[in-house]
Amino acid sequence: MVSGVAARARAVAGTVTDPELPMLTLADLGVLREVSEVDGKVVVSITPTYTGCPAMDTMRDDLVHALTRAGYPEVEVRTVLQPAWSSDWITADGRRKLAEAGIAPPGAAPDRPAGRIPLTLGPPRRRVPCPRCGADDTELRSEFGATACKSLRRCRACGEPFEHVKEI
Repeated sequence: MVSGVAARARAVAGTVTDPELPMLTLADLGVLREVSEVDGKVVVSITPTYTGCPAMDTMRDDLVHALTRAGYPEVEVRTVLQPAWSSDWITADGRRKLAEAGIAPPGAAPDRPAGRIPLTLGPPRRRVPCPRCGADDTELRSEFGATACKSLRRCRACGEPFEHVKEI
């Protein structure tokens, strides 16, 4: 059973935005895993989008600041690595916000048996519609964009470049 303190703290934590995708909250992104109360302390669990994500320190600091300002004097933020984050955890609202910001949301994450990563020798083949005009005729320009979780693409129909959140 979630305590009233934990439910209120969850609501506050749910407003904290991602430092790299500020149109999304950590809840939209699926990074915010759990908020609980343990012996009068608010404990927040978050999962990085990938190992070594440089935004984790900022996420942690932003959560602590938001909860402290909201009246929770003791806050602990824990990093949870299992299960690993999946782009499937981005909410429908988060996907809508990405598209509205001109960033193509990810498609379904690849289905991988537990603990196995298939060897692929060619570049990934993805159908990524343009978030601006909706055309399917887009091309990969760079596997890495401003952050490692995004790629750079260009629409052949409207000519506009755009970022795409990768399927993980």
